[in-house]
Order: sequence, then C-alpha cells, then structure tokens
Amino acid sequence: MAAKSPPTKPLPGERQLPHEQEGTPVPESKLDLPPVIRRTEVVVICLVGLLIICIITGLYLAKALLLPITLAFIVGTMLSPAASFLERYRIPRAVAAVLIVAAASAATAFMVGLIASPAIEWSGKLPELGALLKDKLRVFDRPLALWQELQSMLGGPGTLTTLHLPKVDWVQPTLEFLSPTFAEFLLFIATLLLFIASWRDLRRALILNFGERAWRLRTLRILNEIEEHLGNYLLLVTMINAGVGIATGLICAVTGMPNPASLGALAAILNFIPIIGPVAMFAVLVVVGIVALPTIGAGLLAPAMFAVMTFLEGHFLTPTIVGRRLALNALAVFLAVAFWTWLWGPMGAFLSSPLLIVALIVKEHLMPPDSPQLPEE
Repeated sequence: MAAKSPPTKPLPGERQLPHEQEGTPVPESKLDLPPVIRRTEVVVICLVGLLIICIITGLYLAKALLLPITLAFIVGTMLSPAASFLERYRIPRAVAAVLIVAAASAATAFMVGLIASPAIEWSGKLPELGALLKDKLRVFDRPLALWQELQSMLGGPGTLTTLHLPKVDWVQPTLEFLSPTFAEFLLFIATLLLFIASWRDLRRALILNFGERAWRLRTLRILNEIEEHLGNYLLLVTMINAGVGIATGLICAVTGMPNPASLGALAAILNFIPIIGPVAMFAVLVVVGIVALPTIGAGLLAPAMFAVMTFLEGHFLTPTIVGRRLALNALAVFLAVAFWTWLWGPMGAFLSSPLLIVALIVKEHLMPPDSPQLPEE
C-alpha cells in the first residue's frame, strides 16, 4: 500500500478553504488585491502611454537626424511616380533621380529668390517702417482710451499700456528657426537622391521580408496606395498653390501693393502649410498694406480680398479637385499641424498632411471596414 503523502502547507500568499481537504492550497481571493491590479487594462494603457511618451521624446531629441530623413522619404515617395515615368523613356533611374531633384531645387530657388530680394530690402528699413506703422496706428488711440476708461471703471490698471513694436533682435532667431542647417540640407539631398534611385529595390526588399503570401500582398497594396496618393497629393496641391500665388499677385497688383510677384510667391509657398500658412500670409498682407499704402482702408483691401479667396479655395475648390479620397478631417488636420509644428517646426507643419495620409492608408489596411464596428444609432 502506497504511503500517504504529507499534507502541503500553504504559502504566505495562499489560504485554505475550510471544506477542502487539509493541505490543498487555493489562491488568495482577488477581492483582497488593490483595484488597479485587478484591472489589467489600466496597466496596459499606462504602458502604452509610456511608450508613446518615449517615442515622442526620441523624435524631438533626434530632430536633426530624423527630420531630413523623414522629409526625404516623404518627398521621394511623392516624386517616385515621376522617376517611373522617365524610366519608360529608357532613362536610367539614377539619372532620373538627379534630373527630378535638380528641377525641384531650381523651382524652389526661383521662388525663394522672388521673396528674398524685397525681404532684404524691407529688413534694412525696419526702423523707419516701424515708426511709420506706429504713426498710422494712431487712429486707434481713441478706442484704446475708451478701453482704458472701461478698465478703470472695472478696477483694472489705471494706466494704458503703450504699444511697443518688436525690436530687430527677433530677425536672427526667426531665420535660425525657419532655415535648416547646412548639414541637415546635405543629409536631405543625399537621402532624397538615393531614395528615388533605389526605391524599387527597397520596395521589393520590404515586401519580401514577410514570409506569408497574405502579408506580402497587404504590404504591396499599402506601398502602392501610399505612392499613388502622395504623388497625387503633391501634384494637385502644387497646382492649387500655384493658382493661389497667381491670384494673390493679381490682387496685390490691382490694389497697389508693392512687389506683387514676391507676395504671390510667398502666398504659394506658405499655402503648402495647412491652416497656418494662409493665416501667416494674411498677417503679412495686413502689415505690408498698412505700411505701404496711404490709408488703413486701402491697406486692408488686399488682405480682405485674400481672405475671401482663400475661403473659397479651402471650402469649395480644393475639396472638389482633391476629392473624397484625399479629403481629410479638418480637426485631424489642425491637430496634426499643431503637433508636428511643435515637434519639428515649419518642416513638420509641411509634413503633417502627408504623414496623416500615410497613417490613414495604413489604418485602412490593418483595420479594414469589415472589422467589428460600433452599432449604428
């Protein structure tokens, strides 16, 4: 007869039920644990939140490296259809990459040249322009005096805060913020050339990394849609912004604004940045109009016409041309612009919409519409 095994003593984290056989340990009741430990989803959310914070911190600290590379990848994907088009005419892809980058650089240099000359001229006259602007804003002395009286009645400060125009010290930090360093520019150009020249091989290697046929097909569809949509986005947005620049130049010429060609080029460039670009251009037109034209009413005419034009373009023209496929939610675009501008500056604002398009395409393929959805109301 087999010997009976000795009773097992419960561990410190275990307890015994009275009706169970002696020596049979059972786990301690979950009711005795803290509520947070019982809710494992809270732990998962916290871990995901920490991961997101680490990723954002890494993107911010590695801006000098990641921004030129990301910009080159996005712009290279946009220009890749043009390289494929040149390949059909038996032009080697490496030569096509050089031609495309050279043409894009020449167009950008031409637009910057239109803006740089009057900008340098105006920057040399900042003291006298500031005095002229302050003199024209004296028309607001009476409303400011009424506001001072209202503040005094409500118990506010008794003295009116005088209007101080910004000093010239802001010019150098602004230029450093807007312009990349020479190393970042070289990294961007080199990465862009190599990306366009080797995109076909990179695409093939990325697809073949997956062993299963279903994942290979899914990756192929994602890359095809990203290339198609980003190429269409660049083409359509460039055409629309060129039209905005021409219309702005005509508005400035009709209203008597100085340097209409430069202002039109600036409007075309700033319109590549959603939401922020048109607002910044409106502010530029207000300042230039008030300073350059004899009366405030005449100076505000061009900004008013520009505001009407951008409203029609943003609410009717662009949605009609771009279509539903590339149409983005206004709130999503605004939050993306705010986030990427805070993270990477003006270039981040330019990348916000393309990165949002890429994220939506990846989301559609990884979470297709036939996945479980919320019930309809």
